[in-house]
Amino acid sequence: MVSVTREMGPEAFSEGVRALLASYRAIPPGATVRLAKKTSNLFRKRAVNPNPGLDVSGLGGVISVDPATRTADVAGMCTYEELVAVTLRYGLAPKVVPQLKTITLGGAVTGLGIESTSFRNGLPHESVTEIDVLTGTGDIVTATPTNEYADLFHGFPNSYGTLGYSVRLRIELESVAPFVTLRHIRFGSIGELQDAMDRIVADGSHDGERVDYLDGVVFSAGESYLTLGRQTDKPGTVSDYTGMDVFYRSVQERTTDRLTISDYLWRWDTDWFWCSRAFGAQNPKVRRWWPKRLLRSSFYWKLIAYDHRWNIGDKLNARKGLPPSERVVQDIEVPIENTAAYVEWFLKNVPIEPIWLCPLRLREDSATPQADSRRWPLYPLEPDRTYVNVGFWSGVPATPGDPGFTNKLIERRVAKLDGHKSLYSESFYDREEFDLLYGGENYRILKKRYDPDGRLLDLYSKAVKRQ
Repeated sequence: MVSVTREMGPEAFSEGVRALLASYRAIPPGATVRLAKKTSNLFRKRAVNPNPGLDVSGLGGVISVDPATRTADVAGMCTYEELVAVTLRYGLAPKVVPQLKTITLGGAVTGLGIESTSFRNGLPHESVTEIDVLTGTGDIVTATPTNEYADLFHGFPNSYGTLGYSVRLRIELESVAPFVTLRHIRFGSIGELQDAMDRIVADGSHDGERVDYLDGVVFSAGESYLTLGRQTDKPGTVSDYTGMDVFYRSVQERTTDRLTISDYLWRWDTDWFWCSRAFGAQNPKVRRWWPKRLLRSSFYWKLIAYDHRWNIGDKLNARKGLPPSERVVQDIEVPIENTAAYVEWFLKNVPIEPIWLCPLRLREDSATPQADSRRWPLYPLEPDRTYVNVGFWSGVPATPGDPGFTNKLIERRVAKLDGHKSLYSESFYDREEFDLLYGGENYRILKKRYDPDGRLLDLYSKAVKRQ
């Protein structure tokens, strides 16, 4: 749990950089360079690295906050939990705060992130104004939208550490009020929800009331919800979903709600959206005795790691006479006009519910001046177009003789609907299709410039081959 709520300062940061560079020099020539990091928010299995990794232990804090310019200098391994704890002291928050506390700022920028402000603030990397990157050559370069390293600045998002690792990022912040009021609006069809979401994104309001936060939950084809959030200074009673009550169930149970800004930002973390139910944590009899400090995504990650290591779930299935599971843990984006088509197809073909919806648009006032899809070449979304992220995180019975059958089915459907999927989990693309979707030639040019000796993994090898 986060314990530091003040800036680390430039001296401590400089010491962290020295340790990072020393650890790079200690890695044998020709050996693959990776982070020496105990935790991860990636869902794909990775090969064990026999070599020492990069020491990033000194890069886990907020360096400084400038309330006047509403910016912060942040070390690359700083978690959003710590970042938010510091910035809220100034009445500020990052423009996009991903849902889970242990996601790092550097991870959200190089691996993408999203949340309920993304319909107006885009993705986390669009709030970055400059970034220090340790490249594959062992050099730290400062990349901005317009300097000599602008190609790295624009190519860094979705590179997953294969072009370098973020050391320091300067990000824009926004003012936030102490409370968030919520409205949960139910829809009887996904098409109706899609139309309503499209209108709210375009207007920034609903029924004459400003909308600051927007996401949704689909429980079935006939039961789905949009949650509309609005910041407010007005004091009053607030709900608490960090104990016995479960946030996603409240979406079905009440039409309005009210949270502190901190509890709103972390509303999904307590139960890892709804995934804590897999561990029995939503059973009232179990939850009553579950330590409150362990109602958080970082603990569930540890349980998942044990399962990956020992195949606990598959062994339990075998005892029940059930087949092993195929993990279907993905976030995809499709244009908003294709949302209903995708969700309806998914509900008919993949036995997973609920699923999460989150609209996004590239920022019109982004820190980078480029105004076309080359702005972020490794994840080329179109400007002036609304997309919807669809998140689904569970498992289905494995198909004998066809590993990844359901995931491959999803990949084909998403591509047909002009969409993309995030690369934090398992992927099954062939090389040609992967290059078409994730900036193939642009990536190769960047790789040649910033990692000419191949000290870092290749993106395809990391995302698909799981090296």
